[in-house]
Amino acid sequence: MGAVAHYVEVDAPAQACYDWWRPLTRLPEIFSDVEKVEAVDGDSDRTKWTVKGPAGVSVDWEARIVEDSAPHTIAWATDDSADPDVKHSGVVRFDDKGHGVTGVEISLKYDPPAGRAGEAVATLLADPQTKVERAAAEFKRIVETR
Repeated sequence: MGAVAHYVEVDAPAQACYDWWRPLTRLPEIFSDVEKVEAVDGDSDRTKWTVKGPAGVSVDWEARIVEDSAPHTIAWATDDSADPDVKHSGVVRFDDKGHGVTGVEISLKYDPPAGRAGEAVATLLADPQTKVERAAAEFKRIVETR
């Protein structure tokens, strides 16, 4: 299993940062390989992810919010009952630094499977540290310009 993390401070209140992340549906705005994240059956705790894979083939999986502590933490993990082949989890922590500044830590864990799904997850996670750093920078840009 691999893991990556990155920390950034943003000029925005913790609640605003949390609110941006909470539905997870905005993640394609900051992660270029994520095509879409949609709520499943109107359940805000379950999401279906579509990720660009090799040769233009996309792979889908479902995830579930496993920790939701507003405005401090949002964590998700692959829903094993929906697709046991893809193992992916993430957590975002929001640390109120005062004066409208929030420390944001993004952590991802992954265990790429074999086959087509594994190739897509490997593509998503090629140079994962750089991708998380870019996502954090893009999040900072978005939330600070609101």
